[in-house]
Amino acid sequence: MIFDKMLNLKDCLHSTYSAGRAQLFCIDNAELYSKVGVPFVMGTTGGDREKLYKTVADSKVDAVISPQMGKQVVAFLAAMEIMAEQFPGAFSGYSLQVMESHQASKLDTSGTAKAVISCFQKVQLIRDPVQQIEMVGVPEEHLFGHAFHMYHLTSPDGTVSFEFQHNVCGRSIYAEGTVDAILFLAKKVKLKEEKRIYDMIDVLREGNLR
Repeated sequence: MIFDKMLNLKDCLHSTYSAGRAQLFCIDNAELYSKVGVPFVMGTTGGDREKLYKTVADSKVDAVISPQMGKQVVAFLAAMEIMAEQFPGAFSGYSLQVMESHQASKLDTSGTAKAVISCFQKVQLIRDPVQQIEMVGVPEEHLFGHAFHMYHLTSPDGTVSFEFQHNVCGRSIYAEGTVDAILFLAKKVKLKEEKRIYDMIDVLREGNLR
């Protein structure tokens, strides 16, 4: 979605994944909220996205749905999108490797990594606590709640490389973003605007963040 405009990679490998707990419950929750007419905020990478959005759209319930609730991470992703649109092909021929580390209870590939790239050559999932500490540098006290992402671009001849990285310890960043999304949605419900389904980009563009 973002880097594919710059990379022009051929024969990319697309991953299929199970989203664990999120996949089991996000659609059920959306159907419940839609049925009873309750506006909601949902941060998930799981489930059938098409069904999720259709369920909400058909019900005309207001909702914020986003794979990433961290405001700063969303802003980083938006910056990457802008770079891809304004400088297409800037990284043509470069190879891309992605490494992401989350707590061992997370079963699926990071939705954030998927948002940064829609096709990629290799993604390395780190779920082993020993590797997380020794290789990734995750503080031991945050092994059960962290999100580290590393993107490494390398030129065809290997002489030039670029790295993008964002690391999150704990979950406060997601809670803060969720509160902003709730305040944003409450305002939209009150205004009774035509648009019903929003994401965190909409929340950021609105401003007035905590």
